[in-house]
Amino acid sequence: MSFPFIETAFAYPVTLKNGRSSFRFFIGRSVFTAVLVFLAAGLLFPWGKAESDVARYSEALYELADAPGLEIAVSETAVPPSPGAAPERMQGGRAQQVMKALAAAYPGRIGEAELRDGDWAVSVMGEWFYYAQGRLLPEALKDRAPEYDPQPFYTYAPDLPPWREMDSADEERFRNSAQRRQENPPKRSQHFYDALWQAHNREEAYERVKTIQFLGHKVLVHYAVLEELALVEARIQRDAQTDPGVREWMRGIETLSGWNWRSIADTQSRSFHAYGTAIDILPASQRGLETYWLWTSRNNPQWWAVPYTKRLHPPDKVIKAFEAYGFIWGGKWLFYDTMHFEYRPEILLLNDLSFNYY
Repeated sequence: MSFPFIETAFAYPVTLKNGRSSFRFFIGRSVFTAVLVFLAAGLLFPWGKAESDVARYSEALYELADAPGLEIAVSETAVPPSPGAAPERMQGGRAQQVMKALAAAYPGRIGEAELRDGDWAVSVMGEWFYYAQGRLLPEALKDRAPEYDPQPFYTYAPDLPPWREMDSADEERFRNSAQRRQENPPKRSQHFYDALWQAHNREEAYERVKTIQFLGHKVLVHYAVLEELALVEARIQRDAQTDPGVREWMRGIETLSGWNWRSIADTQSRSFHAYGTAIDILPASQRGLETYWLWTSRNNPQWWAVPYTKRLHPPDKVIKAFEAYGFIWGGKWLFYDTMHFEYRPEILLLNDLSFNYY
């Protein structure tokens, strides 16, 4: 896993915040790589370990995002010029980037982002929502950001990063991250996505879902993603005609799970299954392979150390088919969920990944 510092016009701004304390620094884009490698190799880490230690340092920054009360603001990609297109590089704070990416990801549901009352905001189905330090809160709650955890606008790689063995420092960090999650389950405001999908409660959410046939199985999904899923299915079926691996994967599917009004396991946050915008795909046989970090952790406390070869991954062409139409795959998360796909086009846009919008 890597933690990209995406360039602005002149520098890479990074801000670390913890309560009232903050630390901000800038790294010139023209010397970023040289400085980072020099510091890693000559100042921060022992010689001969620069590459792996830089990776661990980057991962440590990423992991800190889960720490209660700590916010990491990193200048990432700017806003896409049009829906579905990868964003062009431009200056802009994180709040502006996120809110404009959301507006571009959901045209027709979200209006243009604008600076309002000192914060970036968007109108969702006529209701204003503010960035509010990454919490995405309605106007009435925008001053109560500390009561909620930030929404997950995270690094999402175009391809699965190469596997590397964990050392004791990695293990301690991952163990602590899981422990924090259990002791202080993330509590994110559900107001924004409730409004986006018009699903404020179980009854309202159920009114928005439809039963469809997807890859030969019935599944309940939100009506707003029907066309995207139809295009995903068409691409997978087309690939199955020439790729035996995709064809075998399709034949092995036993269950599809879509809409399910619930929270994310081990959290206080609404699952995207509750909106019908996520799908879990499981085969009849998992062949002894691991699928979900939480299931793995019940028998293996070192769930993070399970290599890719022992995880149940769908074919790469299947993953690419979902990503091509705005979905992300849970197999790229630290807390991996390899059966899971969810519609999050804003994540793709914020990571410079294009998709086909319909």
